[in-house]
Amino acid sequence: MSGLENVAFILAALTAGGGITGYVRTGSMPSVIAGCSVGALYGLGGLRIRNRQPYGVELALLASVVLAGSSIPRAIRSQKPLPIGLSALALFGLYSFGTAWQRRTVSA
Repeated sequence: MSGLENVAFILAALTAGGGITGYVRTGSMPSVIAGCSVGALYGLGGLRIRNRQPYGVELALLASVVLAGSSIPRAIRSQKPLPIGLSALALFGLYSFGTAWQRRTVSA
């Protein structure tokens, strides 16, 4: 497995697992829906990267943009550990997949 697909699968597990945990702890349907949706985007991106299919990096990058768009404003407002952690995951994904996308578009 390549490093990039591992990153996608790890982020998929963390976001989906976090959404499920949020539901179990608080009964929050938005948590489980958002976590599993973003996790599915990361997972699908990882599968497409592994199978060398088009748009794998782009799907994982989209998941990072969605996660960052929802978690960074909450982290700034609330200063709570969970949104800050989600923001860190999103920023890591943005860096990893953004760099991969940029390298591919520049060399193409």
